[in-house]
Amino acid sequence: MEMFAEYSHAIASLGIWAILISVLSGYSTVGRSAENRCDCGKPKRDYSDPAYRRERAFMNAVEWAGPFIAATVAGILIGANPFMVNLFASIFVVARIAMAVVHTATENQPMRSLFFAVGFFCVLGQAILAVATAL
Repeated sequence: MEMFAEYSHAIASLGIWAILISVLSGYSTVGRSAENRCDCGKPKRDYSDPAYRRERAFMNAVEWAGPFIAATVAGILIGANPFMVNLFASIFVVARIAMAVVHTATENQPMRSLFFAVGFFCVLGQAILAVATAL
């Protein structure tokens, strides 16, 4: 396990990411009612409705779980630069926590998009780092 010690921040980020998705999962059900749900059970599309924003924050986190986990684990397993792997993973999680707060508490689209972009570029950088190290 010593070989993974250098990646402690990235591994902790994976754990924090799992906690964030779990919290968002429960929080996404708060405020749902028969009046604000579609036939599928999801809240109707309305960004002024906090229940809809909570659902979207959760679903967006779920959608990005795969790429984040894949890029981070690939970086760790291939032995990419530990500082960069830890940095990308840590910034991603901080940006996504901020995005979840903005997404669920406000209708501030530009700020939400900014945090999304930060997370996106962290995952992209992490993936490029892993591939470049592998080649």
